[in-house]
Amino acid sequence: MPIPKVLRRLLLTAAAAVLVLTTGLADGAFAHGSAVNPSSRNYGCWKRWGSDFQNPAMATQDPMCWQAWQADSTAMWNWNGLYRENVQGNHQAAIPDGTLCSAGNTGGTRYSALDTPGAWVAQTVPTAFTLRMHDQAQHGADYLLTYVTKPGFNPLTQRLAWGDLQLAGQTGVIPPGGGETESDPVLNGKTYTVNVSAPGRSGRAVLYTIWKASHADQVYYFCSDVVFGGSGNPNPSPSLTLTPTPSPSATANPTPTLNPGGACTATYAVTSQWNGGFQADVKIVNGGSAVKGWSVAWYWANGQTVTQSWGATVTTNANGLTVARNAAYNGTLPANGSTSFGLIGTSTGTNTSPTLSCTTSA
Repeated sequence: MPIPKVLRRLLLTAAAAVLVLTTGLADGAFAHGSAVNPSSRNYGCWKRWGSDFQNPAMATQDPMCWQAWQADSTAMWNWNGLYRENVQGNHQAAIPDGTLCSAGNTGGTRYSALDTPGAWVAQTVPTAFTLRMHDQAQHGADYLLTYVTKPGFNPLTQRLAWGDLQLAGQTGVIPPGGGETESDPVLNGKTYTVNVSAPGRSGRAVLYTIWKASHADQVYYFCSDVVFGGSGNPNPSPSLTLTPTPSPSATANPTPTLNPGGACTATYAVTSQWNGGFQADVKIVNGGSAVKGWSVAWYWANGQTVTQSWGATVTTNANGLTVARNAAYNGTLPANGSTSFGLIGTSTGTNTSPTLSCTTSA
């Protein structure tokens, strides 16, 4: 007998959770982190597709991530574990040419697909900008070094080698607990910044960042793809704020207020329900002009939680605000266009449908 659609999704979610748990334990509870803006290759693949990693659209819309997911999905689930130990400061001896993005094939072949040349999703940056690197365990840094590929290097066809790099930014010591706090609940540590300068550059390039964690001889390595030619900081995400910020003791859940980016509406519908859980679909209808992204926000009235989503990345903050942001393949909508996403959640019995607020970014 065929497995019901809902049960199949639940089984996939459980398998992914076990995979994250077991691979995380194998790595050990060390510093853990990655470049988040411009994003490293594997963090970017996880951020864009982690909640939708079986979507076949990835093969055409994000082909380099697609080949990486197919090669070894744990490279993305463990986006924060790309490191080597006991390097003793001799990075070139520890990591052979052609394997810089995988840190010399650390962990066997887990990260090897990250070395593959091709059209990785690249963020547009100016010739002077700030790179952001996140440390989940707040161990600090002895230093961060960010290199940029030299003019003439072609990341579409060439594997990265040490001779292709020139230093573009560095920091001194960052003490444990230093850095900045991120609003993204997944990034629950501290973010460090590196001022990067590449005067006169244009076109596609690769950034290579080395983070020497301060708690041990443990070094992290990140490849980030960029296109020089922008202005301001790299591709800032559409801002999302709640006004006013509710306290945990609030007796009512106010309708979330989002920074305006354009008109859209969102409609919520429960499509199936069972003891302790439910499935729902949300339809987004755009307004009168084309947009490149959307967000939907709401509060649950009865303590519901989201356990899986597809077609959107769904997060809930400490104040109970749940936000769904478009996936990579369905953010662009024409005037009066529409899309949808789905979710599976848990409930304790009463399952009141939430009031949704929708916003878009041009």
